Amino acid sequence: MEPLSDDFEENADRFIVEGIQSGCVWGLEGPDGWALCDSDRYEETDVMPLWSDRELAAAVCVDEWKIYKPVAIALEELLEEWLPGMHDDVLLIGLNWTGELEGDEWEPLDLLAEFESELR
Repeated sequence: MEPLSDDFEENADRFIVEGIQSGCVWGLEGPDGWALCDSDRYEETDVMPLWSDRELAAAVCVDEWKIYKPVAIALEELLEEWLPGMHDDVLLIGLNWTGELEGDEWEPLDLLAEFESELR
């Protein structure tokens, strides 16, 4: 598995391409539900980090994040249910964050539009 880049935009593009190729993306689930963290962009807004590959997701499961494990989310389910629901819940998506939990934060409907554009 090729490591993530220092270029967050490149990592986001990789998320979309690899998500389409594999038909799934990866989130982190723990005893109390899905992993969320505070947004760097907006106060009082949470971000749900997602990855295009299980290994990339597993790489952040250390220290205080060791309670989480990577769980696959089918791309169809992400596009039809998760992203519209996350928009309604005012959550952002972190795309292919690095091991230091750094990367782009996307609005769910912007990510949905990007996937739909790539799938055409």
